[in-house]
This record gives sequence, C-alpha cells and structure tokens, in this order.
Amino acid sequence: MNAALPRLGLIVALASLAACRTVGPDYALPEGSAFKRPQANAAFIDTHNPEVAANQALPARWWSLYNDPVLDGLITQALRDNVELKAADAHLRRAAAVYEQAMDAGGFEYEAEAGVSRAQLSAESFLQEHELPVINLADGKFAVSYQFDLFGKLKRGAEAARADEQSVAAARDLAQVSVVAEVADSYLEICHANHELHVAEHSLQLQQRSRSVTQRLISAGRGTPPELARANAQVALLEAALPPLQAQRSAAAYSLAALLGQTPGQLPAGVIDCAHAPTLAQPLPVGDGRALLQRRPDIAAAERAVAAANAQIGVARSAYYPNISLTASVGSNASRVRDLFGAANTLWGLGLSVAQVVFDAGAISASVDAAKAGHEASVARYRQTVLAAFQAVEDQLTTGATLAQQEGLRREATAAADKTEQQLLNRYRAGQVSYTDVVQAQAAALSARRALVQLQVNRQAAAIALIQAMGGGWQADWMGATRPAGNSTSNNSAASRTP
Repeated sequence: MNAALPRLGLIVALASLAACRTVGPDYALPEGSAFKRPQANAAFIDTHNPEVAANQALPARWWSLYNDPVLDGLITQALRDNVELKAADAHLRRAAAVYEQAMDAGGFEYEAEAGVSRAQLSAESFLQEHELPVINLADGKFAVSYQFDLFGKLKRGAEAARADEQSVAAARDLAQVSVVAEVADSYLEICHANHELHVAEHSLQLQQRSRSVTQRLISAGRGTPPELARANAQVALLEAALPPLQAQRSAAAYSLAALLGQTPGQLPAGVIDCAHAPTLAQPLPVGDGRALLQRRPDIAAAERAVAAANAQIGVARSAYYPNISLTASVGSNASRVRDLFGAANTLWGLGLSVAQVVFDAGAISASVDAAKAGHEASVARYRQTVLAAFQAVEDQLTTGATLAQQEGLRREATAAADKTEQQLLNRYRAGQVSYTDVVQAQAAALSARRALVQLQVNRQAAAIALIQAMGGGWQADWMGATRPAGNSTSNNSAASRTP
C-alpha cells in the first residue's frame, strides 16, 4: 500500500492539471446579429407621434402613467394570482433544480451500506461434499469515490443547465409582460365598451326624440307615414347595435377575470362599470434600440438558448475522452454483528477506474455534428428574434403615429357631422327640408361618432401593444426580486443575459 501512494499522488496531480482544460468552444455572443450594429443601438425611426417621448426610458411600472388606481390594483392582483405566471414560476424552479443537480455532478460521492441475514451457503462453492450449516451473516461498508472532470464534460453540462435556467427565467419574464399587457387591454376594453354603449344609447335617445317629432308633425298634418316608417327603422337599427356592445364588454370582463385567476363574474368592485378609459398622463417613453435589446425577455431567452447550445457541443465532444474516477472503501464481513468491528473481519479497497468508448461506429461524431447544428439553429433564431423585436416596435410606432393623425381628422369630421345634423333637424322642424335629409344627416353623425370612438379604442390598444413590443412589465426593481444574472458558468465565457 505504501508503494501505491506515490503513484496515487501522481494520478491526482495529473488529474488536477488536466482539469484546467475544458473541451468544446468557449461561449461568445454570436457574430453578425443586428444587436451589434450601430443602427440597432440608436433611436427608433418612426417617432413622429406627439404622444411618444423618444430616447426616454420606459418606467418599470409603466401602467402608472395612466394614473388609475383601479388599473394598478388589477395588475397587482394578476401578478399575484395569474395561473400562467404560477406555472412559469414552477418551470423556473424546476430549471433551477436541474442546474443544482448539474453543479453537484461528479466530484465526491459517498456510499454507506449495512445488512444482516441468515443464510445457507453452497457446499460445492467451498469444494465440500456435505451440506453446510445455516449461519448468520453481517456486513457493513463505507465507500468514497471521486470522478475527475478531466476534460470539462461536467463543467459544460453545468454551463448548459445554467443557461437553460436563465432562458426559462426570461420566458417567465415574457409571460409576465404578456399578462400585464392583457390585463390593461381587457380593462380598457371594458371602459371603451361602456363608452360606446353610452354613445349608442345617447344616439338612440336622440333618434327616439326625432321619431316623436315626426309623430307630432303627422298629427299636425305636416308629416307623412313614410317618414314615420323611416324613423322607426332608424330606432330599430340603433337598438340592434346595443347587444353586440354588451357582448363585447362581457367578453372583456370574462377575459380579465381569467387573467386575475378568477371565474367569470368575479371582478373587483367598479371594474365592470368603468365609463371612461384612462389615458396616458404624459407622452409614452420609448427609449432607444439599446434599451430595447436590454429589456426584451424574448431576446434574453434566445441568447441564453445560444449559450446552452454552445455548451452542449462541449458535452458531446467529451465523449471522445475517458471517464476517470478514484474509489476507496472500507468495510467488514462477519458471522455475528458483534464481530463486525474485529480486525480479522475488516475489508478495504482502493482503485482507479478508467472507462473509454473504443468503437462507437461514428455515434460520437454524429452527436457532435448534431450539437453543432443545434447551435447554428439557435444562433439563427436569436438573430431573427432581434430583428423581429425591432420590427414590432417600429410597426407599433408607425401605427400610433398614423392613428394620432387620423384622430385629429376624425374629431373635425365628427364635429362637422354633429353640426349638420342639428341644423337639418331644426330646418325639418321648421318645414324647410324633408325627413329623408334629417335621417341621412343623423346616420352620418352617428357613423362619425362611432368611428371616432373606435379610433380612440385602437389608439389605446396600439399604445399597450407598443409597450408590450418594448418588453415593458417585468422589471424586478418594483417586485422585490432579482432577475437571474446572465454570466455563464464557464470562466472563459463572455455571456450575459443582456445581448
């Protein structure tokens, strides 16, 4: 045993030196992606909307820009009770556990074993002709083994698991962005539906009054039955417009309840009766390209997927190298429990195990090729995710600017239509125009009012879509949590969650 000690020390020293090498490529941010271009880190192109503040950072609690306590409460409840977010949190805990498991792989492992039995041994195995007596057996064993990570297989595996965990964390962030945006959108849709109902009901009341005027004119001998028929038809059309708006409000309420983790009808007091949708109290800060790259969770998730795929190349290549482990054990075997600790019954062992695949018919090479292809695919997805993020923001900026211009024109058109309606109604009462002229003016005014309301709805939805495209709604500084760091477990890694 003494002669074996120098050789054992040499093995350990060689293993320590070999551990400095890590098989596979070290991670670096993918080349050629748009995130490295100067244009991608500059201001956005289409910011010609007076309600957008370019180059100003979007606040973490972006919904506070609406100054609406009800909306604040709804989002707080959704972040606490939303079922999708609970599932995302569970997925993140699972990924964290897998990472801890990968970190604990290799190194020292301990095993303890003990047992007692009563048995009859085979006489023939001891070259005996007569049956052996039944005996008691007791044994105990304690073993320690150490697996050397000579070529970084375990290190790369842990690196991949860490990147996977961070990718899942980013996916959780992305789910949070979606939930917050959907809560705000559903709440605003309820408010807008109530406002549209108010406009439709007001128009119906005006038309009912106009019908009453027609009936009085007929009684006075100045109106005609066809005019009354047209008035009744107009009232019926306006009444028919109410149920779809009520259904729209109900659908938004059901969607909001589900987002809050509640069954339909379980909404906080005052939500279903919201009459006026809150508006942004200040221009919406949109930041710039650099802020977008740092904030979008899907970009972070895609970048971490690249890091994980890069580490898997090293894991695949490590199969070319042997697995080396050192094992030491001590134990005892006796016919009686009280004799287990006797010197004569002691067993011990010390060994070095080297395992290497000699022939695999190209399986390892194929596995490495598959890992490389997976890495290339993840790089392509990352590049596409970056490009899609910029496209989504620019699309929403253009949409918002267009809707802002349209709303100004719609307001002018609505005011002109309302004025024309009132003038023709006064002239009809004075007997100067036919009722057909009044009906046409009323229809034009109603259409203009509805178009203006729908345009306002679209502008609110576009603002929220823009915030969602910018990745707003996950920041940890207002949640009391910490977003996972993006550094890879590799000492040579340049990875970060921020691309």
